[in-house]
Amino acid sequence: MTAKKGIKLLTGILDIEGIKVISQRQHEGIGIILQIESIGGESVCPRCQTKSHRVHQNHRYIVKDLPWGEKPVFLEINRRQFKCEKCRKPFSEELEFIKKRRNYTKRLAAQIIQEVIENDIHSVAKKRVVTTEEIERMLKDAAEELLESKPSKLKRLGIDEIALIKGKGNYCAVLIDLEKSKLIGILAGRTQSEISQVMRGWGTEVLESIEEVSIDLWKGYKNLVIELMPNAQVVADRFHVMAQINKELDSQRKKEKRKVEDLIKTAKLPEEKAKNEQVLEGLKKSKYVLLKNEKDLSEEQENKLAQVKEVSPKLKIMHELKEEIRKVFEQSDNWLTGLLKLGMWLASAKKYFPDSQKTIIRWLDEIIGYFDNRTTSGVVEGINNKLKLIKRSAYGFRNFENYRIRCLLNWQLTVDFAY
Repeated sequence: MTAKKGIKLLTGILDIEGIKVISQRQHEGIGIILQIESIGGESVCPRCQTKSHRVHQNHRYIVKDLPWGEKPVFLEINRRQFKCEKCRKPFSEELEFIKKRRNYTKRLAAQIIQEVIENDIHSVAKKRVVTTEEIERMLKDAAEELLESKPSKLKRLGIDEIALIKGKGNYCAVLIDLEKSKLIGILAGRTQSEISQVMRGWGTEVLESIEEVSIDLWKGYKNLVIELMPNAQVVADRFHVMAQINKELDSQRKKEKRKVEDLIKTAKLPEEKAKNEQVLEGLKKSKYVLLKNEKDLSEEQENKLAQVKEVSPKLKIMHELKEEIRKVFEQSDNWLTGLLKLGMWLASAKKYFPDSQKTIIRWLDEIIGYFDNRTTSGVVEGINNKLKLIKRSAYGFRNFENYRIRCLLNWQLTVDFAY
């Protein structure tokens, strides 16, 4: 093969529009270096839009590109500087395949970002010719347009939160497009002012198009919707209502267990001690059979639940009430039916779930709103679990901003691919 044909072949393999290979060389332990330049002999002045053919000077430097198999590839670029014949000022030509002041091509950055979404920065940097600092820069570049963009066709919004550090009270707000099951925002905090600032950035048009907002039982979120989204119905997420009921049920379980343990310690008669030990045996390891949906229990768990109900009449009634309200949410097909059934449940539950009863009465309008379109933030649980996985694998990210960028890019790339 002649040298000319070889260069033409390399230009084809490189496959960058408007670019040709001038020469190539290989260095042991480094990789392939291709000297390239633009095919065109002119460039457009960014100031006056005049085409110029007059090269003022050459600027050569080396950038990283996609590897060829196992071989790293470097491009020796000549970003020519032209002198405008109209405004008489020099300017550098635009090269579409590389961002200014970057030492890697756009396509290499795109591949690295895809790999980082599935791994962590350090492991990707080790197997590539890029540094962790360069990867962080790639993420920020890729996220600039994404972070500045506004949600598109947002009708149903979910507002929830995730603990950045479990048990430390360090929470961040999570904003979800419920129709697309897509993360559209993640904030370093969860205060009303922080969320308001982000939402105001979406603009009036986006906010006025939102029809429903599913929230947990926090008044701050409700106030945000009332203030910023005039056409949106606030819906109290049913899963947070159930979480409140389960919390009260579990508190009663713990209370009874502690009481029985104390009775065993102070028992004076063997018969009394044996009786209380039997009760304690029924209460042990009963948390999940009480809180889990009864229809999802295994045969072993059903037997354990029967044992709990036998030793604790109050837990029996509370569990039955918990299952009853779950069925109200699952089986009521309109708001009127839901309201009537909730009213009956509230009357029965006052003695057993005093805290939950007060909460439901306080949020009754928003809870009833669920029955209109059955909007929930149920999808948020799956998204939050994925966010936690990203957090665990993202130890190479140096701050929250990088973590946020990775999360948003994850859903952006996933959704774009799906559609």
